[in-house]
Amino acid sequence: MSTRSALIEASGLRVSLGGRPVLQGVDFSVGPEEIVTIVGPNGSGKSTLLRTMIGAVRPEAGHVRRQAGLRLGYVPQKLALDPTLPLDVMRFLSLPRRISAAERRRALEDAGAGQLGDRPLAGLSGGQLQRVVLARALLERPQVLLLDEPTQGLDQPGSAAFYRQIEHIRSRLGCAVVMVSHELHVVMSASDRVVCLNGHVCCEGRPEAVAQAAEYRALFGTGTNGALALYRHEHSHVHDPGCSHDHHPHSHARTEPATAAEGR
Repeated sequence: MSTRSALIEASGLRVSLGGRPVLQGVDFSVGPEEIVTIVGPNGSGKSTLLRTMIGAVRPEAGHVRRQAGLRLGYVPQKLALDPTLPLDVMRFLSLPRRISAAERRRALEDAGAGQLGDRPLAGLSGGQLQRVVLARALLERPQVLLLDEPTQGLDQPGSAAFYRQIEHIRSRLGCAVVMVSHELHVVMSASDRVVCLNGHVCCEGRPEAVAQAAEYRALFGTGTNGALALYRHEHSHVHDPGCSHDHHPHSHARTEPATAAEGR
């Protein structure tokens, strides 16, 4: 993707947390209306990359460039809420700034949570709360929506339903989507591009190409490969075919492949 067309772009990122290197030489970008999924084992820097992209983490080297005035929506991996807070969903969406009831209802509908407006936050299931947090992010009318493992804890049908909702959001709002996930069998098939991360970019490209890449198989094995056709995302975008590999000298020989359960 050319620098000119990217909504947000990172170049040469190096990030350490607590003195431990997390990201090294990472280049990453997302273009208009693209769905990009970031996959990788635990500790590979996926969440750190997202937090660096939104400006919550400062890199030691490299930089992040955003288009002027770019609106971002961020859904964190987990939102810590005090269960004793006497808040219903509609009021929660109006904090810390007042937002019209119509806008809040529209955001809930887009997030697939239109029936939850009057429910107390403390009474929501994990999946319901995640959709409400998604609605909150949509109130920013984001041009790039970033989601950090948004279906963590959901079963496979729930995960598939959530990502179909994300495609609806992309279609209706015309926003790009960047999401971190372990759920390769659902997410990869719904993505325009997949980035495999393990401290650096191991491999990236179309889902089918990444699933065949040696770097990807070294990390995850081959158990999820056959399921890519379960949920096919149709789109009219044009992308560069194939999978591009970097030439970082890091070896994956010591990385334990994910089990089938971990891959899901």
